[in-house]
Amino acid sequence: MYSINLPRENCMLFFKQMIHNIFILILLTGCSFAQYPADSLYADPNNSVIQKIFLYPIVKWQRLSYNETNLNCQFAPSCSNYGAQTIHTHGGIKGIFMASDRIIRCNPNAFQSHQKMGGQFHKDGRLFDPIQYSPTIHSTKSPIVAAGLSMVIPGLGRVYAGRPIDGFYGFLLSVMAIRAGAISVKNKNVFAPLYVGMAITFYGGETYGAYRTAKYYQK
Repeated sequence: MYSINLPRENCMLFFKQMIHNIFILILLTGCSFAQYPADSLYADPNNSVIQKIFLYPIVKWQRLSYNETNLNCQFAPSCSNYGAQTIHTHGGIKGIFMASDRIIRCNPNAFQSHQKMGGQFHKDGRLFDPIQYSPTIHSTKSPIVAAGLSMVIPGLGRVYAGRPIDGFYGFLLSVMAIRAGAISVKNKNVFAPLYVGMAITFYGGETYGAYRTAKYYQK
């Protein structure tokens, strides 16, 4: 019998490299005073400490993404603006789950999925996907069932709701994050809390995303 497992070293290397790149980005842009969309949300004095913590990486990321055309997002608002808006509007916990869901949906099949559901387009051609979505078509899928399925097997709820590609990416990112978190805890890695936080974020985002997919994103 054969079993297929994601190589432990590759999984850990991927997340270590991602964290390293984020730290380098923050160091390189720490003295930048340019104003970007997330800056005003970050500066809001009504933000909680958790909101500030989650908004800070987005603020720094925009200093790179807004100056590099290869990082343009296919959605409007972009994933970074969407994430900043959800965290600012809905709080740190729900906001980070909503942002994670958007990252999962921002995959190569997004355009086809958007067309299939009769989605609207921004004036510049990007896929229009605001945080407050008002569907015009009644869904025949159960959001509760979708969320429950993704709690058992990440991605399965999206498959049930008619988004198998999104389900695949949700499964992949969730499993990689959970595995990296488990390995970091087992090895008593100094970054274990960060890895575990990422695992919770992607797992929670996938569960929320399955619910939202069944409720809103139907053809």
